[in-house]
Amino acid sequence: MISETDLQFSDLKVVVLAGGVGGAKMVVGFDRVLRPDNLSVIVNTGDDFKHFGLNICPDIDSVCYALAGISNKTYGWGLEGETWQVANALEELGAPTWFQLGDRDLATHLERTRLLGGGKRLSEVVKLLAHRMGIQSKLFPMSDQSAPTMIETKQGSILSFQDYLVRLGAEPEVKRIILEGEGHALPLPEAIHAIEDSDFIVIAPSNPWVSIDPILTLPGMKDVLIKKPVYAVSSIIQGKALKGPAAKMFTELGIEPSSKAVMEHYREVLDYFVHDLTEVELKKSDIPASIKTLQYQTIMNDENDKVALAESISLHFLQNRSVQ
Repeated sequence: MISETDLQFSDLKVVVLAGGVGGAKMVVGFDRVLRPDNLSVIVNTGDDFKHFGLNICPDIDSVCYALAGISNKTYGWGLEGETWQVANALEELGAPTWFQLGDRDLATHLERTRLLGGGKRLSEVVKLLAHRMGIQSKLFPMSDQSAPTMIETKQGSILSFQDYLVRLGAEPEVKRIILEGEGHALPLPEAIHAIEDSDFIVIAPSNPWVSIDPILTLPGMKDVLIKKPVYAVSSIIQGKALKGPAAKMFTELGIEPSSKAVMEHYREVLDYFVHDLTEVELKKSDIPASIKTLQYQTIMNDENDKVALAESISLHFLQNRSVQ
């Protein structure tokens, strides 16, 4: 039997800003809670790059594979049951294999590159491939224009994000993060419309610097976000990131890695900040008057956890709306 609360959940229109594994997990939770077509996901494209002449979109693929139920359950990226014959053959030929391309994953990149080469916009390609994967939620790249994220290291080099993260294992110390899309890449109009038409926005527990900032710094993006209730889920739990170099980046940029630091990072657009139940409650003196804090289980080990977090945020919104 479907309860009245379930119906209220499913009727909500939600936009999630996402990137990386944490973003993909959050998206799955809302996809399972909402009616088909009521979830819109705006995905970071700052990680996108070319490899072997192919257009690779790591965050878009992570979100698509997760929503389609085919992502690798151990790593959170790539495909479950993947094979590596092409990668092994490339290694035998002495080709660069620092960015691993699985055989089935390679098919995604080949088809994306073919479609883009035929004149389609990235947003059109994302919509088409998502439909072919059976995904009903709406997926939008943050922009149809190139907006690469670059890392300036304390050693003086400037690296593409995948060079920094994958090829060098996020080892170089970060001096500055350069968002090359800032000021000239335009947000996707359909994504802006989705925000305007939504009930509330969720900033997923993704890396604030390299997964969410590329979206937030697009022209006009913050202006449209501040008109809606915005929830952010902390990507830092007890001073550590569950996955990826977020905590390391905070430290190297001179900021103590903490949920408080994540809240401060999003302060300009934020209404509600969600951090994990295992953390000490934030001091009232540390919380801006414009922000309310919530504590839920934010570690998403399985689909039940993902759904529970999405439901908790949705229920809070419904209760808060009923009070107003």
